[in-house]
Amino acid sequence: MKAWIFLCNDSPLEHWLEGYKERFDAWEAGGVTGLAVGRMQFVGDDGSSVRAYAPDPTIFTAHGEQAPEAAPRDPEKEKLLHAMLDDAASRGWQILIFSGAGSTAHMQDLMAAFPQTSGVISDGPGEHSYELAFHHGGETLEISESIDARLAHAGADIDRVHRGIRHMHARLHDLTPDRVRFFAGGGMLGGLQLLDINEDVLYWWRSRWQASRQEWQRMREQVDGVDGDILLGGIPRTPAFSGLTGQDYTGLTKYFDLIFPKHYYWHRGMDGLYGTVFRWVKRLMIWNPSLTENDCFRVVELLTGVHIPGVDTLVDLEKGHTQAFFDEMVYTETRRALEGIGDPSKVIGWVSTGREPHGGDQMPPSALKGILETAQRAGLERFLYHPEPDIGAGEWLQISTMCGSVWPEDLKARGYWPGDTPRPDTWNGGRPTPGEE
Repeated sequence: MKAWIFLCNDSPLEHWLEGYKERFDAWEAGGVTGLAVGRMQFVGDDGSSVRAYAPDPTIFTAHGEQAPEAAPRDPEKEKLLHAMLDDAASRGWQILIFSGAGSTAHMQDLMAAFPQTSGVISDGPGEHSYELAFHHGGETLEISESIDARLAHAGADIDRVHRGIRHMHARLHDLTPDRVRFFAGGGMLGGLQLLDINEDVLYWWRSRWQASRQEWQRMREQVDGVDGDILLGGIPRTPAFSGLTGQDYTGLTKYFDLIFPKHYYWHRGMDGLYGTVFRWVKRLMIWNPSLTENDCFRVVELLTGVHIPGVDTLVDLEKGHTQAFFDEMVYTETRRALEGIGDPSKVIGWVSTGREPHGGDQMPPSALKGILETAQRAGLERFLYHPEPDIGAGEWLQISTMCGSVWPEDLKARGYWPGDTPRPDTWNGGRPTPGEE
């Protein structure tokens, strides 16, 4: 197994500039072979965003687009950023820019500004909402102008879409224990009966899937319009939620060169599998007071296929991740991703443990170990670790143990120390380390 590391997102890009060589030396020894970098912006003295490069107006003109307006720059930080990227590239690491796929001119400009990189990554490509109740914007049953515009662009009849949403909304408010217990275990046809799925509901779901595919096609066309070959990466949610998000893994592979399935399993916050299941169950209980928690879990399983071993009540989610969860859930999700995509060389698991910006319950290093070992057993060859704001000591020990030379955790060597864990000598009052006896 080989590792990539994600630099930036919601932590300042400049966080990674100081001491990058020492950090990269340790990462290389620990089995790192690639980076995702971005968003390409710094933080100004006043807290504002400062673009990390100067757009080239001639590129935008050549593509018939208006160049971004001139904005403040920080030449010293830009110089350090390029030195860091040059160093990473000199090690043979592959580097992609996390930016969201934009216009052809935008991507051409990014590639020209950062020649050390080989492509761009789009977060959640074509993703539709997957939360049942209001959470972080864009919920499954929401009717809004922005969603209408998106589906209309894909050719959908919006009045019919609304009828489908309202019908699904009504049916999810009218569940009874006897019907759930009879139909929820009845597969697809049982689900159709339980929810009284009509033609308008099917039309709504089909419109979401079609809109996703059109957006992938547009991304692909924009990337293919760039002079020279660049890679297009996408970060979909885990396969269990692909029906909700519209991210058909068997379709993604046609448009994306690299696919990073989100191995997100934490509770609370956003995007973690435990958290999404928890919120679905809670909302169904509010809408249907006669249902038990177990009833609601069965409805969620019917709609998503998600069965968390040993979890029958909400409090069971507080117990953390069992070995059965890794053996069954993580293994299955990894296999589904690999089989859906069809080419393991295109798959890089995007692994996080609930840190910022997700705000979930922090998963311990043992859970990271369980994810990585199980995913490797399922056939995953590469993963990207998403630290926010930095890697912890326990996390780096697990990663380096699996992927390269084991990090020695040697304070006296004064070498690399993962930034999210305080050094053991943090509290020594500035005294020098005594010599060995």
